[in-house]
Amino acid sequence: MAEELSSAYKVRGRVKWFDPTKGYGFVVAEEGGPDILLHVNVLRNFGQSSVADGAAIEIMTHRTDRGVQAVEVVSIVPPERPETVLLSDFAEMDPEAIRAAPLEPARVKWFDKGKGFGFANVFGSSEDVFLHIEVLRQSGLSDLQPGEALAMRVIDGKRGRMAAEVLAWEAALNL
Repeated sequence: MAEELSSAYKVRGRVKWFDPTKGYGFVVAEEGGPDILLHVNVLRNFGQSSVADGAAIEIMTHRTDRGVQAVEVVSIVPPERPETVLLSDFAEMDPEAIRAAPLEPARVKWFDKGKGFGFANVFGSSEDVFLHIEVLRQSGLSDLQPGEALAMRVIDGKRGRMAAEVLAWEAALNL
């Protein structure tokens, strides 16, 4: 294990990239300097198993003999996305009606990043809820793991029940 060389300090930056399969990624600090290692376990302690590239992030870091590493995620803000990236299912819906939908607790059934979609189940219901990769990206996530706890705004889309917004469970608790 790397020897600790300094105490923790807060850093604001952007996620350069994060690969949940590899289990790590890197953050670029606003003030510059070396890339900061973000391990999946640190992200999981925040309640997420992934984070979208370009997301604004605030982290507590330690400088070690192996470089700077994140030890705690304080906050994550999804990257700015053009409002024109709208799924056809939402095109004819009132954006206020979507935002007014309640956050519902759910668990990921499965998600395939390569296919760009997956399904979750709202607690207390066996009905599948469709999860689209673009909804994840707009919510600041890049991938989901089976069994992961979420909070979702669910709407009745053209093809059935689907998530219009997805939040990590811990992030939803802070709203």
